[in-house]
Amino acid sequence: MNVNAPTKAVILAAGLGSRLRPLTDLRPKPLVEVNGTPIIHNALRNLKAVGVEEVTIVVGYRKDAIQHACGSHFGGLKINYVESSVFDRTGSAYSLWLAREALVAGDCYLLEGDVFFEEDVLRSLTMGVARNAAAVAPFDPSMEGSAVVLDDEGFISEVRLKQSAANLGVSDGPTLFKTMNLIAFSIADLRSMIVPALDDLIGSGAIKAYTEELLACLIKHRGLQLAATRCDGLRWYEIDSEQDLHVAQAIFGSI
Repeated sequence: MNVNAPTKAVILAAGLGSRLRPLTDLRPKPLVEVNGTPIIHNALRNLKAVGVEEVTIVVGYRKDAIQHACGSHFGGLKINYVESSVFDRTGSAYSLWLAREALVAGDCYLLEGDVFFEEDVLRSLTMGVARNAAAVAPFDPSMEGSAVVLDDEGFISEVRLKQSAANLGVSDGPTLFKTMNLIAFSIADLRSMIVPALDDLIGSGAIKAYTEELLACLIKHRGLQLAATRCDGLRWYEIDSEQDLHVAQAIFGSI
């Protein structure tokens, strides 16, 4: 166990999961199962395995189901909940802002509640010397969503939203990496830069903004140094649709 690894984590789990309907008609997306294991249970077990002691989950859609499934303690983890009453009309940055008290309590992992991943992804985030690190993987033609560009030192220099296979076909464009929505933040930057920027963003009325937009602004305008932890050989998948679920089940079928 890395003694410098965060002991706290925040999981964003408030969204509707509309692209996974009908699977999410009666349950929130974090409780959708991959080979019998709910997405959020996999995350909690992995967090516990790397030394996390306390997790704050931001809930909204069908919040009672998540609270029932995870409880106040899960496998030795203390679980806290922050509730969003406007989950159907806000973005992930708003959910993150709701958890700001947890963010300023210590070094912290930040996870989206729809990523199924193996334990070593979290371990890899704290192996380097950078204060903040985000898990990334090569962007391949089957993917879509946020991507990042890296500088020569391995830090994220640019965040690009809504990328797809078409963006890979630009011959003179930079190499793109997919964001895995798993990040480790230092308490120093959470307090001095990240949470203040969240306050500014939400205070300006941008309640539909995504976390990736916040990170893009922090990197470009406020000097946030966010190292990219390449997870090329590790298993993970972001589950937004039934097709994604089938892919994740195939990736993790040997477990």
